Amino acid sequence: MNFQLGYAVLIRINDTEYRNYTVSFSDVESGILEIIFHIHGQALGSIFIDNLNVGDEIRISMPRGQKQYDSSVKQHFLFGDETSLGLACSFLPYLKKNQHEFQFYFELDESNVNVPQLLDLENYSIFSKNEIFINKQLIKDLPIFKTPDWDISNFVLIGNVTSVQNFRQVLKANSVKGRIFTKGYWLKGKQGL
Repeated sequence: MNFQLGYAVLIRINDTEYRNYTVSFSDVESGILEIIFHIHGQALGSIFIDNLNVGDEIRISMPRGQKQYDSSVKQHFLFGDETSLGLACSFLPYLKKNQHEFQFYFELDESNVNVPQLLDLENYSIFSKNEIFINKQLIKDLPIFKTPDWDISNFVLIGNVTSVQNFRQVLKANSVKGRIFTKGYWLKGKQGL
């Protein structure tokens, strides 16, 4: 299996539906695959994952997606919610090893604000959900837009579709020169993105 940073696998959660999950760590030679799941409420994917037991076997698809990491780009910015934490974990060792400048912005529920620290993430800022990223003017006032030369970064925006779209529109309006990668994992009121 070829795991590129940002690639996802499909997990079938019932007879007719599947969900995409980002791999946070893989060692194909040792047969190790790690995914950090955000279990929330009564969503079908959460119910399926929450009901797994040690020893259960599930099938996953081959990894696929968009290659989001470019070692020649020296600045990287990742934005997302709880669903982005696994991706941040997969990026961190490469960013550090290659001595990149990087910043993570997470919009998290109050109950999850300690998770980035538990995962040993670095260079992150935490924002409350339903505040900044629903308002484009507040996004424009974020520190990343006041930091010199961050417009040449690669931007990876994932998670809540509304927040991702708002952030992307602000980046475009600010004429960033770096690449922008987006992936909406969920949208309020819609099941199964």
